[in-house]
Amino acid sequence: MTTDQRAEIDWRDGRVPVSTRFDDPYFSLEDGVAETTHVFLAGNDLPARFRDGFHIAELGFGTGLNFLVALAAFRAAGIAGRLHFTSFEAYPMAPADLRRALAAHPDLPGGLLHDGVPDALEGPDFSLRVIPGDARQSLPAWPGRADAWFLDGFAPARNPELWGVALMTQVARHTAPGGTAATYTAAGHVRRALQAAGFEASRAPGYGRKRHMTRARLR
Repeated sequence: MTTDQRAEIDWRDGRVPVSTRFDDPYFSLEDGVAETTHVFLAGNDLPARFRDGFHIAELGFGTGLNFLVALAAFRAAGIAGRLHFTSFEAYPMAPADLRRALAAHPDLPGGLLHDGVPDALEGPDFSLRVIPGDARQSLPAWPGRADAWFLDGFAPARNPELWGVALMTQVARHTAPGGTAATYTAAGHVRRALQAAGFEASRAPGYGRKRHMTRARLR
């Protein structure tokens, strides 16, 4: 992926990437894979809902960890067919930073992202597309609809652009009937934005030290 807007990274404990732009880590300091599994997979009732052609969309590709965890779960579930994954990313990580971040998770198929954040990547059982730029501009033009959303922007207090009613309305418009969304944040204004957009949104137990997270289903 070529872009003038690259992620600016610092490293915590030498292994956890932290965005200096937003002063927020890309994944849990405790266990990024466990966090993704709890928040984004279980939060969207996955892998139980997986089927051929299931489509996940995401705000914030980051290190690609969510994609890799979802793909590993899809494969472990023995689903015949393809998983579709579309992510919207304004500040893609440089290839070297991406490789360093994923080195902490050797059990995942991280070699798929060895060359950095791709525009598109096809495999025998998956299709990945990463759409660059501000999601407030790129999501309205996207022709797709997702069965499940991973809302994984940086913390709402630091990255409010990804959590407003206008963008959540676009998320709803690009969600299949009965589709779901999940996010690590339990901020009340995020839940209200999802509700205003047409989702039923509620708090659920969070991961690790986070008491709560948010789950939503399109009405």
